[in-house]
Parts: sequence; C-alpha cells; structure tokens
Amino acid sequence: MIIQAILKINPNAEVSVIGTDINTCKIEWGEGTTPISKSDIEAQFPAVELDNAMADLRSKRNAKLADTDFHGMSDRTMSADMTTYRQELRDITEGITTVEQANAVVFPTKP
Repeated sequence: MIIQAILKINPNAEVSVIGTDINTCKIEWGEGTTPISKSDIEAQFPAVELDNAMADLRSKRNAKLADTDFHGMSDRTMSADMTTYRQELRDITEGITTVEQANAVVFPTKP
C-alpha cells in the first residue's frame, strides 16, 4: 500500500520500499525522484484503500458480466430480465465513495 500511496502523489516516482509499516519501513528513492514525507504518504492510505476496494468490486462485477456475455451473442435474444440484470451490474459502482460502501454492495440476483 505504501508504494501505491507514493504513486498517487507522484505517478512517475522511482522508489522501493522495505517493510509494510509506514513508521518503520525503509524507503529508497530512485535518482531524480523527490522524496515524499511519510506523513504525506500516509495521508493517501484512505484513497488507496478505496481504490483497492473498488478494484475488487469491479473484478467481481466483471466476472458476473462475463458469466452472462453469451446472452448477448448475435444468435440469441436477450431477455428483458437479463438486460436489466446486466445494466444493474454495470451501474453497481455508481455513487460509491467509501470503502464501507464498496464492501457492503449487494449484487442483484441473476435471472
């Protein structure tokens, strides 16, 4: 998570981190990369946690969409229920702004 936080601040940072605790880890900055304070890095942790939770949610959602992709093939007619289900899956990430919301998502029932 430390490297992800650093990259949120400086996407071009060249850095390596030894350890997982921000207070005790060793951060080695590559040539040309301006060091970032540990407090600034730590301030990015909530955003990284949300990014990770949303990535997990999208992965689950995408698997459910992939599981029903065959319904959309040109030689099949997709039912209205399946169309609604797939749209609900696509819309499932809208309005989510916290890790708690992302983790509390209830997926629609597959018809």
